[in-house]
Amino acid sequence: MTLSFQAVVAGRGFDVALTVRPGETVAVMGPNGAGKSTLLSSIAGLLRPDSGRAELNGNTLFDLDGEKRTWAPPHHRGTALLAQEPLLFPHLSAVDNVSFGPRSAGVPKRDAKDHALRLLADVEAEHLAGQRPAQLSGGQAQRVAVARALAADPALLLLDEPLAALDIHSAPLLRRLFKRVLAGRQAIIVTHDVLDALMLADRVVILENGRIAEEGPTRAVLERPKSSFAAGLAGLNFIPGSLDGAGVLTSQGLRIAGHEEEAGQSATPACQGVAVFPPSAVSVFLDDAHGSPRNSFTVTITDLEPHGDQVRVRAGSLAADITPAASADLGLVPGMSVHFVVKAAAVSVYAT
Repeated sequence: MTLSFQAVVAGRGFDVALTVRPGETVAVMGPNGAGKSTLLSSIAGLLRPDSGRAELNGNTLFDLDGEKRTWAPPHHRGTALLAQEPLLFPHLSAVDNVSFGPRSAGVPKRDAKDHALRLLADVEAEHLAGQRPAQLSGGQAQRVAVARALAADPALLLLDEPLAALDIHSAPLLRRLFKRVLAGRQAIIVTHDVLDALMLADRVVILENGRIAEEGPTRAVLERPKSSFAAGLAGLNFIPGSLDGAGVLTSQGLRIAGHEEEAGQSATPACQGVAVFPPSAVSVFLDDAHGSPRNSFTVTITDLEPHGDQVRVRAGSLAADITPAASADLGLVPGMSVHFVVKAAAVSVYAT
């Protein structure tokens, strides 16, 4: 299944082309304001762009640029959208909520109810069939919402941060449910949680400013990020610049030495690349450090925060993890200038 989406929504441009293979779940991630939810709402037909066109699997969802403007209604698109909030009909029982889609499509009442009960059983909510939304917990309501979305038998299931509104106890249970329910289905899930991407998605797409910044298998993107957002998800420091032999030269003139991640495949000097390294590889000194091949650069501490049994020292977009004892010995406080030091062997360098 392919999706092509070029549009202007509220004055903002989007240009996205995706392929969702049979049985595949694709995670769409990106910073706030990147356009993730706008993308899903426009595909589902809940948001009408100012202009543009979108095509799903050869079928036109909308074409607002031609002389004959086309707009397929939501129920004719072959999609189902599951949002953060379950949005169940408050006056209907759980089983009637799930039956609503098939009944609207002309399925006889008895058949629709039997199908709804089977779907409720699939999401482990059959015992909630007679209850109304007001009687359900957040996790229970979301289970019913999942069953309702599946009842439409969508060609493409759209999930817009379906776990974001759940508490820490309900989310893991629903995540396991989604893992089972999504198996064999084509789906796009928008999420801010890297755990959702790792557990539920086969591939991840990083969306920035209405365009795809990078995409690939979930683990590959997180292990070798090519955007600052993906590096942040993976918990890695990320310094972009131009490749300079065995390192990266930033626009500020800072050179970060490292090792090429793909041995024997040297990138062309002066092409764009990144230097990536974990906070655990960074040491903090009050003065410039010398010795074995290493990188040393001056930074200003912006924050200190607990990170497991370590202290994470933040300096803008960079971070170092050190022990609480080391932080106390150095007398670290926000606003203080220090040196971040990292050995070249701990820095991965590759082209973007």
